[in-house]
Amino acid sequence: MLDPALLRKDLDSVVRRLASRKVDFPVDEFNALEARRKAVQTETENLQAERNALAKQIGALKSRGEDASAVMAQSQAIPARLKTLEGDLADIQLQLNGILMTTPNLPHETVPEGDDSDANVEVRRWVPTPDAATGNPAPLGFEPRDHVTIGESIGLDFDTAVKLSGARFSFMRGPVARLHRALAQFMLDLQTGQHGYTECYTPYIVNASTLLGTGQLPKFKNDMFWVTRGGDEPTLDEQGNVVNEEQYLISTSEITLTSLVKDKIVAASELPIKLTAHTPCFRSEAGSGGRDTRGLIRQHQFDKVEMVQIVAAQNSYDALEEMAGHAEKVLQLLGLPYRVMLLCTGDMGFGAAKTYDLEVWLPAQNTWREISSVSNCETFQARRMQARARTEGGKPEFVHTLNGSGLAVGRALVAVLENYQQADGSVVVPEVLRPYMGGVSVLGKSN
Repeated sequence: MLDPALLRKDLDSVVRRLASRKVDFPVDEFNALEARRKAVQTETENLQAERNALAKQIGALKSRGEDASAVMAQSQAIPARLKTLEGDLADIQLQLNGILMTTPNLPHETVPEGDDSDANVEVRRWVPTPDAATGNPAPLGFEPRDHVTIGESIGLDFDTAVKLSGARFSFMRGPVARLHRALAQFMLDLQTGQHGYTECYTPYIVNASTLLGTGQLPKFKNDMFWVTRGGDEPTLDEQGNVVNEEQYLISTSEITLTSLVKDKIVAASELPIKLTAHTPCFRSEAGSGGRDTRGLIRQHQFDKVEMVQIVAAQNSYDALEEMAGHAEKVLQLLGLPYRVMLLCTGDMGFGAAKTYDLEVWLPAQNTWREISSVSNCETFQARRMQARARTEGGKPEFVHTLNGSGLAVGRALVAVLENYQQADGSVVVPEVLRPYMGGVSVLGKSN
């Protein structure tokens, strides 16, 4: 959520920066609500001052033995009006929050302006064996198969998944299931063992308040799966709490990891907080019909190892670079060619102030595909969550939150299958994964 004080102080600048994200901020509505808010607050303050003055006047009259009934009648009318003003202010604040909750973050000054991915900027690439003409990875030397074809012989099964659940689900068994697990375990071990993250196990289902805090609600409800527990009629637990309110399957464990500091004031000495988790993620992919319908690239259910950092404001852009490096290290150790892209204003996520995408090379598509997104949200999520840290001077300040994939496991599996495929249809297991595979070095029909 944007800082309301910034909107009141420098609305024109905010509007210009949001326009670079193709967002038309409702200036007239905001200004009208602000004018009403100021009028209500002014009247409230005047009435409170009048009430205090009348109380003193009543006391003085009574102390002199004089009649105070007229002044008391005047004073007694004030509480009802204050109550009305309190309701008016709550309604105005609700409408202002409605605007703020659906307004994206402001882009950092280093983010390039642009309408879509065509304006993203390549920062660097890592290609162990580049093609001299293009700078992309050198061809494999044979016609590459896509991961769907490669995976059929080692247990990747989409037909069974369709029967069980429908389109955009997968069923894995045997070697490919083990390879998928090996990737996740390797990523977790790297992030915890070398990069200092604390491994977490989190819920896969959360309430609406949690999603409001991290920015998925209210804007992206249609991109999520949600359920109610206990039927349509309200069900209460022993404490009288509603237990069948609408709940949501997480689209990323960024939601649960970042929410660890929701409604908290942490000590400055506790920062940075570095968390990681391997979870399934669930996305309805609303509006993405026709895109990547074949294979594992765009699934309703997929696994991801997530990285989250919660840091002091002055350290957040150093942390962003660090986290991008942590995601890159996964790809380097796997030997997978990739490039790092700085996203433009029109291509960033809702809560991000600055984002790097890591794109891995897929030979069958002869192109780069996103495998990780690393973002600094600055105070955007912290304001929504009321997550603060107490500075050395004792004053609580909003923390900065960062998140990134370290990595998307399914897409990493795709990249390994396609980049390590052999002409005979087998797949070489990256050396770093072999300890997780019982020493197996090649996957094929015989495995």
